[in-house]
Amino acid sequence: MTSQRTRDRLVERLRSKGIQNEKVLEVMRSMPRHLFMDEAMSSRSYEDSALPIGHGQTISQPFIVARMTEVILSRGIPDAVLEVGTGSGYQAAILSQLVPKVYSVERIVALQTQARERYHMLGIHNISLKHSDGSWGWPQHAPYKAIIVTAAPETVPQGLLDQLDIGGIMVIPVGGQQAVQKLLLITREADQFVEEELDAVKFVPLLNGAIS
Repeated sequence: MTSQRTRDRLVERLRSKGIQNEKVLEVMRSMPRHLFMDEAMSSRSYEDSALPIGHGQTISQPFIVARMTEVILSRGIPDAVLEVGTGSGYQAAILSQLVPKVYSVERIVALQTQARERYHMLGIHNISLKHSDGSWGWPQHAPYKAIIVTAAPETVPQGLLDQLDIGGIMVIPVGGQQAVQKLLLITREADQFVEEELDAVKFVPLLNGAIS
């Protein structure tokens, strides 16, 4: 179930659902998603579905990963992307093949450790990891041209808005633990933030605090 043919079928499914960026599709084809989850789940690695990774978290549905990545690249290639919610490490791994630098924050240290090991195994060296409350972002490297958030807060954290560069974009699901959340594209203009609703989505909630 981890064969190239299986990956090709996933990519064709993503294309049929509206993903158009061929570079994104090629990275989705080549990235070994089965390495980002427990071996017991590997037979389902290339289904277009979110799957559990422990600690109450999930690896995102491939379509959502591709969709958010495509949106992040829609205004050109940013020099760096801030990701809030490393999780399995899969989303950052996809981004790492398309942008020069990824900064990724994770509140659960066990997940961060697993992600670091996976990046080492795959020879990915342009992702920096931080163990922290995601709503704080990573201000030391701000401002960012692009921010991607992989868990859903009730409202957009002000700390993340503050770290967005003028002309920068953020892709974020909003709605906390509600049954239906909204995936928003937020653009920072000179003195305001412009929101565009993209899709109805379902993410794990963005929780406060860091867990050792």
